[in-house]
Amino acid sequence: MPQAELPTELRVDENKVVDYLLNPAKSRGKAGFFLRLGFRPEAWQVLAEALREQARGNPVANAVVSPYGMRYSVDGLLQTPDFREALPTVRTVWIQEDDGHVRLITAHPV
Repeated sequence: MPQAELPTELRVDENKVVDYLLNPAKSRGKAGFFLRLGFRPEAWQVLAEALREQARGNPVANAVVSPYGMRYSVDGLLQTPDFREALPTVRTVWIQEDDGHVRLITAHPV
């Protein structure tokens, strides 16, 4: 089976970052993790771009067909805004929808 690759155009929606990944009321563990790394809701684009770069810079670890489209998981280091030397490893999960767009489903520490 050939190695799956993500397209280069990756969509990260503002509400996925602000209302979920950086919102302790919705995702306590994930929000705490990303907030401790220096990511902030008011600068949500910083986390969005870091997640896109993580996905572009690492191989797809898993690709499965789901009822909603092809789902990809990517494990790799995440650049942080707090300039830490030891970068955290995260898993990003993406879905390629029927229209061809690829958007972020979730991200969490590995």
